[in-house]
Amino acid sequence: MNLAPTATAGVVGVGVDAVDVERFRRILARRPGFAARYFTDTEQADAGRSGDPTESLAARFAAKEAVMKSLGTGLGGFALTDVEVRCTPGPGAIGGAPYLVLHGAAEALARKHAARLHVSLTHTAQVAIAFVVAEQPSA
Repeated sequence: MNLAPTATAGVVGVGVDAVDVERFRRILARRPGFAARYFTDTEQADAGRSGDPTESLAARFAAKEAVMKSLGTGLGGFALTDVEVRCTPGPGAIGGAPYLVLHGAAEALARKHAARLHVSLTHTAQVAIAFVVAEQPSA
């Protein structure tokens, strides 16, 4: 089976990022305004409901950088607060599943290059990882 990407594959970009959770914990402790500067109120509230808010925020931070990579820009391509990670409400298979809401420059860039962004997050006490796939608009 040939798994090489083709022009009709539908994927225009992929981004992945990993954050060292303990290092991130130290940053949050040393810089009290860090969370408010880089995360929306909704993100902070969602993280606060998790077993370890730092792990949750680290995964969201990784997602913000993975979005930049999936859209073809590096860190600094737009403000980190232009990417918001939310969770679907309710119980069941999709309850708590992450999804992305873009604002400002991130939204403008995505409108030019991608119809949809898919995100997957995972974290442990040591590392938080985010994977983002940007899907092309349908023709």
